Amino acid sequence: MNRKYMATGPEAEFQPGSRGRVLRNRLGITRVRDMNEAESQALLIAQEAALDHFGPEHRFTASDICNLHRLWLGPIYEWAGDYRSVNIGKGGFQFAHAPLITGLMRELQRSALARHTPCHPGRDNAIAAALAEVHAELILIHPFREGNGRLARLLALLMALQAGLPPLDFSPLAGRGRPAYIAAIQAAMGRDYGPLTAMFGRVIARSPRRAASSAR
Repeated sequence: MNRKYMATGPEAEFQPGSRGRVLRNRLGITRVRDMNEAESQALLIAQEAALDHFGPEHRFTASDICNLHRLWLGPIYEWAGDYRSVNIGKGGFQFAHAPLITGLMRELQRSALARHTPCHPGRDNAIAAALAEVHAELILIHPFREGNGRLARLLALLMALQAGLPPLDFSPLAGRGRPAYIAAIQAAMGRDYGPLTAMFGRVIARSPRRAASSAR
């Protein structure tokens, strides 16, 4: 896990006995594989709880995003739901400077979240554009020490369900699509959401097939 981000600051702590591979956690987990499993299981539980809590007319806020992160990772990490106080980067790219996060999240609430949530039914390309803007801005802020990508996908899922879509199939953003996804996020730094909108269009197009397969 220490290879995912380059972190600096007093909170860049790893679990004793993990050889610098697993963040300090409530469960005493020291192996990356065990932590990945714990986080995945916790995400499924949090997703079910979120589906019960957030209805089709809910307008998401910065506080909701913190609460979703805490709901998911609270049983694992003491700092879950709190904005990070360490600076992190990935692949040579630095995310938002930690002291700026509170203000950036307020702006996200006033702008993209206010415009695009609740996410109402409409044309697929319009929904894809809404998902892309919110997703990109949240990823670029990267407000938490861990779990930002998965949290952004959870928020996209909740928005899509508000719009009457089936659960999203995010496979176009992974695997062979990963380089294009990274490039789309980088394009969004200049407010160009077109590449990511196209990718979310493919996500939406694939989702009914996944829903049909799951129903068999």
